[in-house]
Amino acid sequence: MIPLIERPTDAVLFQGPGWEVRPPTLLADVARVAAMLPEGVTVANCCQQRYWFVVAFLAALSRGAVSLLSGDQSPARLAAFAESYPGLVSISDDPALASPLPHVMIGPRPATHENAPIPAIPAEQSAMIVFTSGSTGEPSGTAKRWGELVARSRAAGVQFALTEAAPSAVIGTVPPQHMYGCETTVLLPLHAPVSSWCGPVFYPADIRAALDAVPGPRILVTTPLQLRAILRLDPPQRPPERIISATAPLDPETAAAAETAFGSIVEEIFGASEVGSIASRRTTAGPLWTLYPSVTLGGTEESPLITAPGAEPRRLNDVIELEADGRRFRLMGRSSDLVKLGGRRASLAGLGRILTSIEGVEDGVFLAPDDLDRNDAARLIAFVVAPTRASAEILMELRQSVDPVFLPRRLIHLPALPRTPMGKLPRQALLDLLAETSGNAT
Repeated sequence: MIPLIERPTDAVLFQGPGWEVRPPTLLADVARVAAMLPEGVTVANCCQQRYWFVVAFLAALSRGAVSLLSGDQSPARLAAFAESYPGLVSISDDPALASPLPHVMIGPRPATHENAPIPAIPAEQSAMIVFTSGSTGEPSGTAKRWGELVARSRAAGVQFALTEAAPSAVIGTVPPQHMYGCETTVLLPLHAPVSSWCGPVFYPADIRAALDAVPGPRILVTTPLQLRAILRLDPPQRPPERIISATAPLDPETAAAAETAFGSIVEEIFGASEVGSIASRRTTAGPLWTLYPSVTLGGTEESPLITAPGAEPRRLNDVIELEADGRRFRLMGRSSDLVKLGGRRASLAGLGRILTSIEGVEDGVFLAPDDLDRNDAARLIAFVVAPTRASAEILMELRQSVDPVFLPRRLIHLPALPRTPMGKLPRQALLDLLAETSGNAT
């Protein structure tokens, strides 16, 4: 059995503009909302404000209910979930949510009564199913048990040297429905010495305001796409001491620019929806990742096997090179990301990092055509957002760092790439763009 919260009674767990929540208040809210949930149901957590998302998740957990987490909360998606999960109910703090399910409305302010006990949850209890569209656009769910979620939070606290003597404040730009956002801004404050900001973070100006509002040390949890947007603004008066990035590769140039602009340490988290966060690195220090405590990496380089506390061993869809110490590894790319041409191998993500490091290139990505492995004449394609650079200039700079066989046959200029809110680029969206822009290429 693992307690719902493993923090001192006076610790600030969550905070927003003008308010703070400590364990007694959180437990009171959880008990009140748990009493509103029917017995033996599955819960679609549609809460928008981070604190009420936490309350809804913990209330469901304390009732033995599994929470479904999805970035798509449209009526059609909720109705589709209901077909697979009979008895599904939705819960939200948003009166505008159009839910076709039996619905529970919660909020808007933290409770004031403080007399609820701390529930203990079996480690093996199913806690959530996280749905992600990934690169295909089709939602797929990954089940998580309470024990593995707690183990990952505890390990993150050790990995990032967090201490109760100087608790950090996390300002997360990532929605709690995403596994990365859930781990760092929902679960971490329950089992590691951090508090989580629950105020607005949608616009870069919101993030600057949050950084200026919370006491230090401050940790900005974000994505490469959002970090690049923040860097285009004036730095906050109180910059974060640490920046953590995930969901997509962060190029060293952006990391170095952030470290210079903010005087911060920029780190990345490596993980996958199937296993959660398992390793980290300081981006400017080199390509090697260091595994979290108690996480081991086995199998083969082409089919690595991750073993972590509380979780079943899982295969990663990545190609890695493990160092002799067994604790550090080099990521070669996702299995689906690696391409072979002319007997040579390259990572599409790696090529994309080279492309976006070119001055004047605001965004870019490489795409492998469907027939690359069976058509000797097929070559890569690149999409680029570079309003001030000509295609010939970009190709000339690519030739300095890219093997000629991997140079794009077509370089397609766009005003913006079809990224999801998390910065992902679904392959189908790129294929659709390719069809639409067949005449706009070099």
